[in-house]
Amino acid sequence: MKKITIITGHYGTGKTNISVNLALELASQNNKVTVVDLDIVNPYFRTADFDDLFASKGVSLIKPMYANSNLDIPAVNFDLEELALGDGYLIVDVGGDDAGAIALGRYAQALEKFRDDMDMFYVVNCYRYLTRKPEEALELMYEIEAAARLRHTGIINNSNLGYETTAKDVAASEKFAAAISEKAQLPLIFTACPRKENSDNKFKNVDIYVKPIWEA
Repeated sequence: MKKITIITGHYGTGKTNISVNLALELASQNNKVTVVDLDIVNPYFRTADFDDLFASKGVSLIKPMYANSNLDIPAVNFDLEELALGDGYLIVDVGGDDAGAIALGRYAQALEKFRDDMDMFYVVNCYRYLTRKPEEALELMYEIEAAARLRHTGIINNSNLGYETTAKDVAASEKFAAAISEKAQLPLIFTACPRKENSDNKFKNVDIYVKPIWEA
């Protein structure tokens, strides 16, 4: 992975779960890792919810000042450029859709200097409403790019049905992800699959950390 990895996508595609998995994987290899929760739109399913888990694994978490409080309002109290200049890996979990990407757009000019050591991955889920067709997912991807003023460098296929996801469901999404990759002329970085369903290791193992509110 490059020094900076930015994760974007539609609401509910599993961006945060991917971010958490990437961070913990890097940390398990004795790397210094910082995760930035740049989701100032959705108060649920965000990396700000994983303070204790990250702390136990030596991962630093940077989040908006009012995250996880009764004053959970759009307010960023950190300098993303300064964090990018630091040591180790930086993973940025961006809020869903173009609305969430507006926060990232504030840092577009500053991040340009890190272009050669930065990736921006677009997470797709063919089972998610409004992105069930490659054309729909692509339209949203371009809207995110316009808001962020940055271009994606790869696609992550995280097509899933939550805890009900099977390897068969993941395999059925491969054509969808390949179509997006081809049309966008971007590489498919990996296809994610719940570890317990990925017995033949055909896909990239992911653990499920982001749970529905009623199971949290």
